[in-house]
Amino acid sequence: REIKEGDSVIGIASNGLHSNGFSLVRKVLLEDKKYELEEKLTTLERSLGKELLRPTRIYVQPVLYLLEKYKILGIAHITGGGLLENIPRILPSGVSVEIDQNNWPKPPIFSLVQEEGEISDEEMYRTFNMGIGMALIVRPDKTEKIIGELKQMNFPSYLIGKIVKGNKQVIIC
Repeated sequence: REIKEGDSVIGIASNGLHSNGFSLVRKVLLEDKKYELEEKLTTLERSLGKELLRPTRIYVQPVLYLLEKYKILGIAHITGGGLLENIPRILPSGVSVEIDQNNWPKPPIFSLVQEEGEISDEEMYRTFNMGIGMALIVRPDKTEKIIGELKQMNFPSYLIGKIVKGNKQVIIC
């Protein structure tokens, strides 16, 4: 693999849960805290039911475009298992990923679930996408151009981390 220390990790924003973590959401919000699906929550700007049924953002078109134009070193779809389990699958031995959790906005559904369920950061990052639906690993000199192109295609994107020496782990900072 060509992924090496110093490479950049770009996160393409999700628009919510993307159909992952529903068992935990159901337990925390519906069973334990007794929220109603029709209930309009000011933190969500819509009803809980509408938030949970929000269609998953599809990344096919922008990713295909980027693959034709740039050398993308790795792609991880952030599904069940969150950032902590999906990114390591594409890493070669000898490297890890350091993620700066302050580099992107988190959709409000995640803080609602975390606060109401008193869930640790680690469990949140292992269960949910936490606002990142797709991660791309690229050379540092291409990072800003790729982020700019994604934003022009209406896919908000952020430099969320970098490749460091390690053993195929994700370190959330």
